[in-house]
Parts: sequence; structure tokens; C-alpha cells
Amino acid sequence: KTMEEDISQSLTPPVSPFAGESQCELTPALPPCFSCAFDPGRDDTRSLSSDSYIGRGSLKRLLLRLAPAPADYEDDTVDIFGFPWVTETALVESTKLLFGLFRQKLLKLETLVQSSSHDFGQASSLHYEAEDLRQQCVLFLQYVKVFLYRYLEPTCPLEEGPCHPYEELEAQLPSALLEELFGVTLFIGRLKDLPANIQSALTIQHQGKVAPPAPHTQKLRLVLSVYCRSTESLFVCLTFAGQVVYAHHFVNLTGENLTNNSLFEEHLCNLLSDLTGMAMGKYSKVRPTEALTSHHYHCTCTKELWILLIHLLEHRSKVLHTQSFWNYMNKLLRSLISSQPVAEQYGVLPTHCKDPLGFTWWLVTHLAELGQYSRNGAFQNEKQLEDNWSFVGELLKSTSLQEDQIRMHVHCCLSLSLLWKPNNSTVTTLWEYYSKNLSGSFTVPWLGVSGLGSVSRTPLALLDQARSCCSPSPLRSSGHTQLYRSANSFHIFLRVLALYLAQENAGGAPWRQIKGRVYSKFHQRRMQELSEAGLMNFLLLFVVVARQAELEDVAGRACELLGLLPPDSPPAQRSLVWRGQLALLLLFQERGLDVGAQASWLASSFSQTAREFYLKTTEPSRRLALWGPLGSYLEGVAEVFETSASLGLSEEKLLNEGFGLLLPACRQSELSSALGFLQIVLRELRVGKDRHLAVAAALWAHFFPFLRSLRLSNTPPSQLADAAAGFTLLAFDLPSSAPQDLQPNPIQSIMQCFSWDDMLHPLLVTRYLPHLLQNSSGCGGSVSASAQTLSVRAWFRCVLQQHIHKNPDGTDSRAGTEPQPRTLDIRPFIKRKSAFPYKYSLNTLSLCIFLSQAVGRVYSGLQVLSERSAMATRALDYTGDIMKYIKHYLVNKSPQEGLLLAYWAVGCVVKHWSPLLATSKAQQLLFNIVNGLLLPNSLSGLDKALRDNLSLYLQGLSIATSMSQSQGAYLKKQLRDVISKYLDHFLPATSSVGAIANHPVLLLRTSTKRPDITGSVSYLVCVCLSSENFLHFKGNAPPPRLVTVLAFLLELLRRNNDSDPALLTMPLPSLLRCLKLVNEPHVRRTSTEALQLVVERCSAAAGDAPLSLSYCVCVFRSFVEENEGLYDKQVYSVLETIAVLDSRVVQVLIPVLSLSLRNTEHKRGLGKNTTLR
Repeated sequence: KTMEEDISQSLTPPVSPFAGESQCELTPALPPCFSCAFDPGRDDTRSLSSDSYIGRGSLKRLLLRLAPAPADYEDDTVDIFGFPWVTETALVESTKLLFGLFRQKLLKLETLVQSSSHDFGQASSLHYEAEDLRQQCVLFLQYVKVFLYRYLEPTCPLEEGPCHPYEELEAQLPSALLEELFGVTLFIGRLKDLPANIQSALTIQHQGKVAPPAPHTQKLRLVLSVYCRSTESLFVCLTFAGQVVYAHHFVNLTGENLTNNSLFEEHLCNLLSDLTGMAMGKYSKVRPTEALTSHHYHCTCTKELWILLIHLLEHRSKVLHTQSFWNYMNKLLRSLISSQPVAEQYGVLPTHCKDPLGFTWWLVTHLAELGQYSRNGAFQNEKQLEDNWSFVGELLKSTSLQEDQIRMHVHCCLSLSLLWKPNNSTVTTLWEYYSKNLSGSFTVPWLGVSGLGSVSRTPLALLDQARSCCSPSPLRSSGHTQLYRSANSFHIFLRVLALYLAQENAGGAPWRQIKGRVYSKFHQRRMQELSEAGLMNFLLLFVVVARQAELEDVAGRACELLGLLPPDSPPAQRSLVWRGQLALLLLFQERGLDVGAQASWLASSFSQTAREFYLKTTEPSRRLALWGPLGSYLEGVAEVFETSASLGLSEEKLLNEGFGLLLPACRQSELSSALGFLQIVLRELRVGKDRHLAVAAALWAHFFPFLRSLRLSNTPPSQLADAAAGFTLLAFDLPSSAPQDLQPNPIQSIMQCFSWDDMLHPLLVTRYLPHLLQNSSGCGGSVSASAQTLSVRAWFRCVLQQHIHKNPDGTDSRAGTEPQPRTLDIRPFIKRKSAFPYKYSLNTLSLCIFLSQAVGRVYSGLQVLSERSAMATRALDYTGDIMKYIKHYLVNKSPQEGLLLAYWAVGCVVKHWSPLLATSKAQQLLFNIVNGLLLPNSLSGLDKALRDNLSLYLQGLSIATSMSQSQGAYLKKQLRDVISKYLDHFLPATSSVGAIANHPVLLLRTSTKRPDITGSVSYLVCVCLSSENFLHFKGNAPPPRLVTVLAFLLELLRRNNDSDPALLTMPLPSLLRCLKLVNEPHVRRTSTEALQLVVERCSAAAGDAPLSLSYCVCVFRSFVEENEGLYDKQVYSVLETIAVLDSRVVQVLIPVLSLSLRNTEHKRGLGKNTTLR
């Protein structure tokens, strides 16, 4: 008794003999604890907090049976709850006291929680007090854990006889500790029973950022710490030497003693049940679209508790061969799904779950993700938790649901397949469902358009969709988490199937296991029952399987099954079939396999459809429907050629005789698509591909004859020229591939068909030729000189005829044609480099200038007669039958743009080719131009064209007249006729200054600076004015429009600086006659001004050439002699005016006047006339 008193007194505070000494000045380091204060939010942050239990290595050390805190509690005493205790004996001797103090701290924290709800002003002080209480409790629990590891030894039966009291207490410690832990769990209660204000702390975002955590948050963390430490302590007791520990003072409900095993099981089941219930509450706010982004834990604290339970149960299962983590969860979730009561140890689950099955899928998926965390809290891609496929299989066999639910379940299944190794039974179960519902729409109405999923419009799009199914996005990427919105459940299943078939090191076993199940689901009746959506799903399924398994076997089976479809299937279904077949063909291409078998099957089906499309007996509505599959075939085959690396895998079989039937039956829009397809194939054959004769031969055989049949069409499709140019370039690359009727020179044969024929539509030619000339190695530099000349002529014709199809209002009379011809550079066709010092930027109009100036320069620069003759011949070849080309404009006098272009272009030729046109070879062309354009029977509608371009013709004709050796007189007569005609035609009725100044004959002076041209024309103008009825008096009666004619003559004299006396004096007689016979002031004034201009010019010229003045004298002498005795006063009046201008003229005439006066006096016999004298 004395010994017992001494021991108890020495070890029971506060009367310990060590109380006065140093009381453990070194406080142990703060143990790991639960905290969300420094997390960026309540969402998953992947890594756990560095201060967490798992992050500090507590779990790892526990499982490896290492010291929980090797550096802590090394001193003789330890401070617990503010009192010093002997480190090695405190827990043995004062078990009840310590746990009593612990419960007091818990109760005090609860008091703070209740008070904090009423007094917000004391929040800060309450926080620090609550934090201190929590730290004291955590330190105590850490001490218990360290004590158990460090000081507790396996108990052995006490020897008979007396033993030390401490030994008795030490032997009773496991039982006492078990009782205290059980008492603590009863005291704090279960997680699900915590008050609402404490549970709400789980949903508070970013705790500790703005304000310190409230006391109820501190209590929540302490409760979680208690559960965690209790679990660890029970785990230690459970694994301690494999002994069963009994709690002697507690009897459970069955009447059996409470053991460490039963308490651990109950404690564990309660935790799992409570955590599941908390996850259930969170799931009630989760939308299906957010299932994989919304986690089942509220914060990292509860996440850490889940990870702790997973690793503890898995370790316990491996070491003690007990139930695994999934076994515990499966029992709990099965009861939830079946609505049956859970096992007694789990307690009661909440009954308000909105979707038990969906919740189960969601929870299992997220728990599987947590299984990737290692013992020290690091996230690893390696699987840490065994799979749970058996339970997933049970979930898959549940009652049939709606698409929105099934989509989420299959999405979860895909996540599990990415986490675990794909499972055969799971894939089989899913396939059984989808094989029965293949024709389903798999749509979620409330998702709207985004829920419809993607529809593959082309074979390449279908193959790309299959590729995306075969390469699912990483588990936590947005591509994976957003699959619910972007793909339907069937497409998600295909990702699961692709993962299953792509297992590494499986040696094809997965495919062999499921091959029969896939094939056996399809037979003739089943294939005919498939809807359009079902057929699309069928094709996507087989493309995915073909890509992941045996391509040739799967493709062959797909062909057999598609062959079971009825021959009169709807066109839309036919489009899908061809799309799927072409997708498989692209897959063959991708792997470098021959596509002959697939292409032959497709070609046969295409030809049958094209034949039906071609037949005249086919209804228009039916033909319109048939274009759907035919158009999709063109798109698909174009993709085949575009993606092919070499075109050496029998792709030519896709270009079959069906095109010969399809093309003639196409309407304009359909033909545009077909020709666009042809251009793609031609381009791919030429650019960057091995040029295969087989493909080229197919194109020549099935496409070129149709193009040739369209060449003379009045409304050629806009792409005809592009396709024809493609064939021309193909003939340049592979001349031997061209058909016999184009040999031996296929390039020139094609160019004859599509550019040189004068019957071809201008827009066809002007779109065709640039393709050849823009190609650096094209036909423009490889054809003969005659071919080049023909090409220039073709372009020149098209430039002239570009407005033939214009309506009077300027709009194009044909719909869908090329609005403007393209550009052609004709310089390669004219070989004399020195003849062209200038660079031209050519377009449809400047070509005429370039061609006319270039040829004119070349011809003028030639000196040898034979060269000039050859150039004249070549130039005539350039223009061709120019009058024929513009006949349409001349006959119809419309459109106005065409008339203007024709007169301007031919005027350029006449002006610049005038020396050439004066030769015997080209004179006939010049005569035809003059007669057709300048001297037509009627000038109606030609005024603007003639007014704008007459000067071009006058310049050219004046030069040709002076240079012609054989027909100069006739040409001169023609020129005079032209001038006379248009002098009269454009002469205004009134003498308006503006109208006279803009007369086209007068404009010649501004359009050329050559004096020989202006002098020649002015001379002929004066001849016309003087010799015809412009200034010709009939008796004493003046001619019509005398004022206007005199105004024109005056303007002509003002603009003409010519000093030729013959030209200057030619209008003098007419002017003198006007002054003599007309008294109208305006006439006399204009005549006087003109007379004055003539005399001044002659006087100015007389200084250098006195002969000039003699011309005037002769005219005046004749004037005096002709009018003596009749108009003496008028004659002297005129001479009086002349004497002022130039007295020399009158001085020379004085003898003549004297003689005339005497003769007059003699005739009259009245003596001397004093007035006249």
C-alpha cells in the first residue's frame, strides 16, 4: 500500500514532485492537421496541403509501422492541456483523467460554437480561443498515437503472485484505451449528426482569406481530426501483435464484449456511411453535364479523409485478408440502389437521394479517381486502388433509363476505363444494350442543339469522328469532361470499345473475344430495320472497329452487311452507305493498302444510281433526290484523291463509266459541283503526286468527251474552261495518256477545241487561255508559232465579243457566267525583244493598245521586204476576220458598250497599222473597215462610237493614203467621202461654240502631233467645204447652215498652224463670195475674221516664201475680174479691208484694178466713175 501511495502521489498531477522543476520548455512541433485555409478553393486542387495528415507522411508511416513522430516527445515530461506529465507513463497511469480533460476541451469548444452564433463582435477573439483548444486536442491525440507506438508492448499473461501496480495498469491500457476511444466517438457523435451550422462550414469558399475561421469551423476540423486519429489508433490496436482487445466495461447491444475489431468495423462503417451521406447531399445540386467536374467531397479535408480510408482498408485487406475498400462501399451502395436497409454497422443512410443509380455511378467514378493518390498524398497516374468492374457490371444491368441518365453512366464508364484496364464483361454488356437500340436518336431534349451530337457530312469527317473515338481525351481534360454535351452515349460507348480493343500486349485477344458478339447482331432483317440514324451508328461502329482491329476483315464484313440492304433503299440511306464505304477506303489509304475491292463495290453502286439519274423516264423529284447521294459521292471521292499520297492504290476505279451518264444529266448547279470535283482530281494528279497513267486514262475516258460536247454551248458553265485547261496541262505532263483522236499533238488538239475555234463563247476562251499562260511550264511556251498566233487571235476575238451577251440595260443575259474575261499576256507570242521597249500591264482593253502598237512598231522597224511581208501576214492572222467578230454589234446597234469597244479597238488597229494596211495584202481589210464602220448605210445608234473614235480612223487613213502605191487615189477618195460624210453629220444646226469645238474632225488636231496627218486632213476638209454644198452658192442664194459652216471653217483655221499657201488660200473664194453676197452681220463678221486669218498667215509666210503671197494675189485678181462692173462697191470694200491687213497684196492689184475700172467705164459709156476712182 505504501509503495502504491508513493507511485500514485508521484505521478498524479498536480502534486507531482516534478511540478516545481522545468516543465517541458520544448513544446513538440505542431502535428499534422486538417485545414482548407490556404487552398485556392473548394474544388479539386490535385495536390494535398503540405500540412495535412497525408501530406506530412503520417499515413505512409502508419502503414509501414514507422514512428509517427520520431523527433517529438523525447523529453521526460510533456505539456498536455496545460499540465506537465511524465512522457513515458502519463497515458498508462492517467488514462481516464487525460480523456476526461480531452472531453472538457471538446465541451468548451462546443460552448464557443454556440456563443459565436449570437455575438459577431467577438469573432476574432473567439477564433483564437477555438484555435488554441483545437491545437491542445490535436496535440493530445498525437501523443496518444506516439505513446502507443513507442511505449506500449504486447501484453502477456501476468505471473501468479504479486506484481507491480504499474504493470497491472499497463496491462489494462489497451482495454481502457479502447473504452475511452469508444466514449469519445459517442461523445462527439457521427458526422451526419453534426449541427447544420457546423456542416455548413464544408461549403464555405476560401476560408481564412478575408476573416479568420469561425469556431464552428474549428470544431469541424477537430471532429475530423478525432475521427482520423481514432481510426489510426484503432488500426494500431487492431494490428498490434494480432491480439484481440476487449472493452470490459461496455457491452454492446448483442450482449458481447466490445473488441478492437468490432469497434474498428463500426467506426469505419459509420465514417463511410456519413461521408457517403454528405456526398449524397452534394450530388443533389449536380447537373449531369457537371458530373465529372463536380467532386463528391466538399473540401480537401473530407477528400483527405476518403484517401485515408481507402489506403487503410486496402492495406488491412492485404495484410489481414479482410474486406477491401470496394467491398465496404459496394455493400453500402447496393442497399442504396435496391432501397433496402443497410447493414446494421452502417447506421442509416439519408433517404432523399434524387437518383440513387446516378449517384452510385458518380461516387464510384470519383472514388476511383481518388485511388490514384499515393500514401504520401502525391497524385500518380499509376493505379493505387484495385478496380471494381464486378460492381460496375451490376450497375450496367440496372433498369433501362432515359438518354440523359445513360449518357452520364456511360461517361462515367469511360472514365473508369481510362483509370482501370478496360473490362470485357463491361464492354459486352454495353454492346448488348446498344445493339438493340442502334436506331435510337440518343438525344437529350433539354440540351438543345448541343445535345444532338455531331453529324459527319463527308467520309473524311466520319473518319475523323472515328479517330476522335479511338483517341479519347485525357481523363481530366475539358475534351473529356465536356463529352456529355458534345457526344451522345453511343459515341461515348465507342470510346470505351476503342479503349478495350487497343489494350497493349493483348495480342488481339480483345477483338477475338468480342468479334462474334458484334457480327452476330447483324443479319438481313436487322440491317433492313435500321433507320437512317441507326445506319449512321452502324457505319461509325465499323469504322472504329476497323481502325482498332483487323481492317480488311471488318471492311469485308461491312460490305457484306451493307449488301443486305434493299436495292431500292432511299437516296439518303444510299448517301450514308457510300460515306461509310469511302471512310473505310480512306482507312485503307492511311495504311497504304490497295483499295481496289472497296472501290469496285462503290463504283458499281454509283454507276447504277447514275444510270437512273440519266434516264429520261426518271421523275424530276426522283432525280433531285438522287443528286443527294451522287453529290456526296463526288465529295467523298475528292477527299480520297486529296488525302492520297501517291494515287497508286487503285483509286482510278472510283472514276468509272457512271460519270459518262451523270454529267450529261446534270443541271447547272449540279454540273458546277461535278466540274469542281473534276478540277480537284486533275489538280491532285498533277501536283505533288506520282502521275499514274491509270488515273489519267480514266479521266480522259469518262470526262473529256463530255467537256468537248459542251464547248460550243451558248451558255457554257463557268468551270468548263478550268476543267478543259486542266486536261490541257495533263496532256502536257502525260501526252501518251490522251486518246487517239487527239494524237499526235494532244495539246494543240485541245487548244483547237477550247480556244481557237471562232464559234466558241468568248468567256470560255478568256477563262481557258490564262490557265495555260500562267503555268511556268505550261503550254504557252511549248506550242508552235502558228499555235501562238491562233491563241492571240482567239483572245483578240474574245476581247471584241465580250459584250455580245449584254442586254440593252447593261446586265448580263446569262445567269451565272464569268463577269469579266481574265488577263492574257501576249508578249510571249511576239518574239522581237527589241521592238518592245515598254512594259504593259495588260487587261481586256489594253490588249488592243498593246497588240496594235506592238505590231505597228515591229512592222515600221523592218527594212527587208520579205520580213515586212511576213509580218503583214502574221498581223492579219492576229486579227482574223475582225469584221465578222464585230458584226453582231453593227447589225443590232447594241449593246452600246460593245459598239464603243468595236470602234475603239478597230480604230487602234487602223491608226497604228496604217503602213501595214496600205500594202496590197491588207488593203482589202482596210476597205472593209471603211465601208463597214465609216460608210455604213445608216448611222443610227453610232453617233457616240463615231464621235469618240473618228480621229483614230482619220489618222490611219491619211497615212495609208500617202503610202499606198496601188490604191492611193481610191483611198484618197474614201478619205474624202468619210470627211464629207461626218462634216455634214456632226455639224450642228446652230453655231454653238461648244458644239463646233467638239466636232470630231476638229478633234484630230488634239489627238496627233504629226503635221503631215493634220495638213492632209485639213486640206481635204477645205476641199469638201469649198467644192460641195457647204459654201456653194446657187446663184445668189446662200447655202444652208452658212453661219455654222463659217464658224467651223474659222475654228479649223485657228487650230491649224499650217503655212501651206495652197491650203490657206483654198477657202478664200468662198469667203469672198460670202462678203460679196451676204449682208447678215454674223456672216460678214465670221467671214471677215476668217479672211483676216488667211491673209495674216499668208503674209507671215511671205517673209520666208514670197510665193505664198502670190497665191492670195491670184485669188484676189480672179475675184476682181469676175465681179467687175457688177459688184464694184463690194469688191472695193473687201480690198479696203485687205489693204489694212497687208498693203502689199492690194499694191500688186492696183494695175488690175485700174484696168478693170477703165473697162467698166468704157462699157457703161458714162464717162469717168469718180467714186470708184
